Amino acid sequence: MTSTLSRRRLLQTGAGVAGATALMPHWAMAQQAAINYWHTFTSQSEFSGLEAVMASFHASFPDIRVTQENIPNPEFMAKVTAAVVANSRPDVTMVASERFADLHAMGALIDLTDRLNSWDRRGDFDDARFASITDADGRIYGLPAFAFVPWMYYRKDWFDAEGLSAPTTYAEFEEAAIAVTDASQNRYGFSMRGGAGGQSFVIDVMESFGAPIVSNGEIGLNRDAAVEAVDWYAGLLTRHGAVPSSAPNDGFRQIMEAFQTGQTGMIWHHTGSFQDMASFLEPGVEFATAVMPAGPAARVARLGYAFNSLTSEANADAAWEWISYWGEPDAAVALLGATGYFPASSVAAADPRIAGDPLYAPASETLGFGGPPPSFPGYAGWSETSVMPLFQAVLIGQLTPEQAVDQMIDALEEAIR
Repeated sequence: MTSTLSRRRLLQTGAGVAGATALMPHWAMAQQAAINYWHTFTSQSEFSGLEAVMASFHASFPDIRVTQENIPNPEFMAKVTAAVVANSRPDVTMVASERFADLHAMGALIDLTDRLNSWDRRGDFDDARFASITDADGRIYGLPAFAFVPWMYYRKDWFDAEGLSAPTTYAEFEEAAIAVTDASQNRYGFSMRGGAGGQSFVIDVMESFGAPIVSNGEIGLNRDAAVEAVDWYAGLLTRHGAVPSSAPNDGFRQIMEAFQTGQTGMIWHHTGSFQDMASFLEPGVEFATAVMPAGPAARVARLGYAFNSLTSEANADAAWEWISYWGEPDAAVALLGATGYFPASSVAAADPRIAGDPLYAPASETLGFGGPPPSFPGYAGWSETSVMPLFQAVLIGQLTPEQAVDQMIDALEEAIR
């Protein structure tokens, strides 16, 4: 279905947004349209980026009212599922790559294939950008809003003082974490996300040791490689003490604050936290960025895309204008400027404001070898409710790596039945 709405693009990234909730953009049909948008932004920089996009959208479409609502990641799937069952869906929701299969299976998303095929910005996006939001029949259910490009931050001043370079392998990473740890000064080598949201790192480590979740179309785990991976990763805390003891409960905010306040010397995250880092530490002097280190079997970096998807037909034309607006290069650069989230658009990524910044070079390098996260029905639930708590149990000594991996394998087999 071709959109009947007009396009008038004017970026006003400096404009204020009252409360970041209800903004009124222009609709050519000269009638009010109200849409609600569910997203998973939580940090101040993310809200600043959202405000920038909403402000510029407001200038172009003052008759479409957008109401935003934050849904924390741990609650997201439960809330969307309840909304589908109760037929109280939002108009638009943000969809992480790994959640597509489950959302599609429950019929939560609207097919956007025809709209995308006639979109004037379609050529700005490589076909690969849509792979993790496309079903087996080739139907596309979302538009890439931005990319989660994983990388590592490290305390450049600490590393310089120790004569260390950014680690390129897990072995070098472990050595560096131990070298900069001084528990007597409450200083540790690595901010481990052993709490909420840390499951993706556990899975990436297992895959880096040679235990991919999906191999040749088959879903499963290589037990020996997975045990070795869990033992190594947990050992950063349990054997080497190179991680704060709070790690089993540390989520996003805790690991960020530990790094920003000088408690830890390395952290794994993605480009979306760059501006948060830069607000506490001086880029290129106190901290620097690096490509994720390589494991014994592979270098794994998951290029997760955040998509904006329609979840209701009620205000489909207005909702399409909102999600397609995120594809405008100036809007993408404005979001990156506030957050560090990398553009999904090839045109936006080539902007000199991005390509000319050496601190973004690791992200550009990662785009050359990174791949999408695993995605199959049951994956999101398995990773959140099995992988994460079982790894936490290893961290606190309740399970051995062998016991944890055996239970992960059993839970994975149950999840895909």
